[in-house]
Amino acid sequence: MSQTDREKWDARYRDGAYGARVHPSALLADWVDRLEVAGAAPRAIDIACGAGRNALFLARRGWHVDAVDISLVALGRLRAAAKAEDLPIICVERDLEPASDALNGIGDGKHSLALLIRYTDMPLVEALPRAVAPGGYLIAEMHLRTDVPVAGPRSPRFRVAPGALRRAAAAFELLYYHEGFVDDPDGRTVALAQLVGRRRALSVNDAHPGPGGP
Repeated sequence: MSQTDREKWDARYRDGAYGARVHPSALLADWVDRLEVAGAAPRAIDIACGAGRNALFLARRGWHVDAVDISLVALGRLRAAAKAEDLPIICVERDLEPASDALNGIGDGKHSLALLIRYTDMPLVEALPRAVAPGGYLIAEMHLRTDVPVAGPRSPRFRVAPGALRRAAAAFELLYYHEGFVDDPDGRTVALAQLVGRRRALSVNDAHPGPGGP
């Protein structure tokens, strides 16, 4: 993203954008208790977290969350909310473009869950296995291209083509995939591509390649 993009998002959050949207993603709320994670305090990374509605939801359920966004204003709102409730959230200011650099220093392969909600970036989806431990999960949700008037971005640049999210997440075993119309908890109708996947565990050959291996 450019400095102009950063300033645009800072201005939106400074003006109170998304202040009323405190509910978590319905996809995350539906799946979080189905995830098979070890330990009492699993780690998640919430990428393009905005003001952190999903990070807060996870932290209130005992997750330790690394929350990543380009907007310092949005992260400031999240940091204040987390401090008020003494929640285990670490805020990371990061430009997510290019995707090859977005996870440097934070995509350490130790997270049990990577969350990417309504941020469209296919190269970033392809890079997400770096952030997720073998057996960990990806929950992703993106605005879907449609000719039907729905809430969300008007430009197709910020919407995903049918099938694109599924292809970009090929490194994950698919547990759930849906494309279509969804009614948000706030009453808005949106067109979404939604995916839940699990990173395949490394085989012995992956961990210790023999002659001729990579």
